[in-house]
Amino acid sequence: MRPRNDYFNNKRNKHVGTTDSSTTTPTPFPDKKLSPKDLPAILRLILAMAGQSRKWMILVATIWIQAFTGTNFDFSAYSSDLKSVLGISQVQLNYLATASDLGKVLGWSSGLALIYFPLWSVLFMAAFMGFISYGLQWLVIRNVISLPYILIFLLCLMAGCSICWFNTVCFVLCIRNFPINRPLALALTVSFNGVSAALYTLAGNAIDPLSNSLYLLLNAVVPLLTFSAALIPILRQPSLDPLPPDGVKRDQLIFLLLNFLAILTGIYLLLFGSSASNSMAARLFFGGAIFLLIFPLCIPGIVYARGWFHRAVHSSFHLEGSGFILVDVDDLELHKELLSREASTHDNELGQRLLSSGNGMISGQKSMKTVGWCDSIIVKDQLEMLGEEHSVWLLVRRLDFWLYFIAYFCGGTIGLVYSNNLGQIAQSLGQKSSTSTLVTLYSSFSFFGRLLSAAPDYLRAKLYFARTGWLALALLPTPIAFCLLAVSGNGMALQTGTALIGLSSGFIFAAAVSITSELFGPNSLGVNHNIVITNIPIGSLLFGVLAAVVYDANVTSGTGEDFTETVVCMGRKCYFLTFVWWGCLSIVGLVSSFLLFLRTRSAYDRFERNRISAQQLF
Repeated sequence: MRPRNDYFNNKRNKHVGTTDSSTTTPTPFPDKKLSPKDLPAILRLILAMAGQSRKWMILVATIWIQAFTGTNFDFSAYSSDLKSVLGISQVQLNYLATASDLGKVLGWSSGLALIYFPLWSVLFMAAFMGFISYGLQWLVIRNVISLPYILIFLLCLMAGCSICWFNTVCFVLCIRNFPINRPLALALTVSFNGVSAALYTLAGNAIDPLSNSLYLLLNAVVPLLTFSAALIPILRQPSLDPLPPDGVKRDQLIFLLLNFLAILTGIYLLLFGSSASNSMAARLFFGGAIFLLIFPLCIPGIVYARGWFHRAVHSSFHLEGSGFILVDVDDLELHKELLSREASTHDNELGQRLLSSGNGMISGQKSMKTVGWCDSIIVKDQLEMLGEEHSVWLLVRRLDFWLYFIAYFCGGTIGLVYSNNLGQIAQSLGQKSSTSTLVTLYSSFSFFGRLLSAAPDYLRAKLYFARTGWLALALLPTPIAFCLLAVSGNGMALQTGTALIGLSSGFIFAAAVSITSELFGPNSLGVNHNIVITNIPIGSLLFGVLAAVVYDANVTSGTGEDFTETVVCMGRKCYFLTFVWWGCLSIVGLVSSFLLFLRTRSAYDRFERNRISAQQLF
């Protein structure tokens, strides 16, 4: 580690250098009058802005990819028809939904492919896998071809793998082109993955609202078309030139406007995603959604081209880089330096206490015996600092990891399994005609939940709260929703519960990346986060089988006849016991997240104090 004084001097010089007029490049909109001598400088600035604008085209292309490749979220829209055509039980149908989630276990293959192949070819392979897997399933559901169940299972597995490949490419694009505002780029693009089901529902209503098999055709064709549209900006990636002094704040302003536009897109899809009365109205609404996805291309041009817009709006919002990014590399280094000072001071004080009292250690051991088991869980092996790198062996030995794993397992994963069963849940409650509305509702509120995951960063200057505490708050709506679903089986309760579960699970999916990097180290994120999300296929299998067994058991007891695999269960009894079990498990996740918050609160508070003191230093 470099000397502490040199580090603080370098950090101070870094901050001060951004305001030194002798070393900075001229702003694109100088106040002085232009002369012919300034023409070469203006041309260079225009070329630099053109290079910067290309990265925003890549960001918008990444948004398109994410928006149209969350194809696993519309499974419930066609699952009933797929079950009927294949003649399978609810348990076997759950295995198909699990197969799509099992693709996350194979997500490492995309990282391996990026080592040996160019990025555009990996993106093409992802689109091709999705085209083949969903295309063949569409032919099966249309009775054009017939395939055995095991091949359908493998096709669902390939479809889930293609989604992971798309996500990996999007992460790499954000990391390469936005090294400074990387968390903002990742949060924004990941959020759009939650609106895929709403977009496909709108597209299905615009083409043929009576055909559920159309979703499979759209899942096969649309990502391939999106890849073709995104290929040009991806091939023309800009060089990684350093940003001008005011470039960081300008980029943050663009991100702020893009987030406002994203919220507007989510509200639009929520209001009009499944409310079209005829095909013409659905086409108009779908055209409006496409416009909202294309319009972000104009935002950077407006900010770059209009100097008055930059001065008037940007000065109104006091945007600081550290207000958006919780775990920055420089902040972590400074955090470690300040912690080393605290540790040395604490060691000196502790040594003096031990010297003054010969039996201090014995009294300490006696006091530990009087601590309750709950306090022991909170204090034992407590996290000392954020951003400490964890190897796999160290990760699985930490209590924080298992509390985090259980919170994710009994929170976001249950919400995902619920969305996979939405088609059968609506059908059993006599709400089959509202399936597309429920899918849109879950998708839209999942999108809002993903956007809300950035709230800790945006509200940080006004209200600071540990991100693990936000996670615990995000898990609270899930048990409330399942309690509501178990108590009442009417349409209003179904829609309210779906919205609450979508909001909660969306927040968890998006916040998990930041939490993993903060608790277990940003450099180990690729490995550690893949270990964390192994709970998704495990939960998809266990929770799905639980729901399927309860469903099939009520089919046999309700009909009084020999069991036939294609019989549909009707009534609240089909999912009542499932909702009770899921509600109890979500309470376990809530308790686990609360314990995680208590264990990590001191580390988050220490990091925030060090960050504020560092800002006062500079």
